[in-house]
Amino acid sequence: MLWNSVNGPVRTQFVFALCGMVALSACSAKYAAVPARLDLVPYGRVAVIAFSTDQTNSGMSALATQRFAEALLKSQSGIELLELDAADSSLKSLAASGDGATLAQALGRDKNVPAVFVGHLKVSGIKPRGKLSVTGVNVRAAVSAELTVRLLSTKSGGTVWRSSAAADGTVGRVGLSGALPSIAMRDKEEAYGEVVSQLVTDVTRDLRPTWVKQ
Repeated sequence: MLWNSVNGPVRTQFVFALCGMVALSACSAKYAAVPARLDLVPYGRVAVIAFSTDQTNSGMSALATQRFAEALLKSQSGIELLELDAADSSLKSLAASGDGATLAQALGRDKNVPAVFVGHLKVSGIKPRGKLSVTGVNVRAAVSAELTVRLLSTKSGGTVWRSSAAADGTVGRVGLSGALPSIAMRDKEEAYGEVVSQLVTDVTRDLRPTWVKQ
């Protein structure tokens, strides 16, 4: 008992001191900024064409294009972004042909931009995904999507950079435990919005600087 009463506080103080040293060491660690892999500043001015998709997902594609533009401008300063609608009469026929090189070169002549972003969004229909166990059945309605974005040179039509990402989200869920079913549904647009946000975050990773511990 004498050892506990005398040495106990000392041991406690030692533990606190050790924790403090570890915390100070962590705080004093230095981090260095690693520049974004894709630097758009040398271009000065770039364009982005509304991402293509099938007609049933035009709203989701428009949202992906908008959020991509926002992420780009947030990540890099000192550039001008020209946002173009693929329905523009000067772009419609070229966009429909799927010839990215010709489209990029035409934009270089008409819009005076050195590079242009083009992208395609592929969305799957809502599909059931389930799991069967001894305790019951769990089925969810899932939607998945893939986004591919390329940066094309308007001088040569060649690809300067490309990135792709995939994500999925849950629209609803049905569970059966014993004899009692449970159904949970969520707003479809909200679910699609979350999928788009994840896609854009992943596909723009090269546009953002990162930090590494030295």
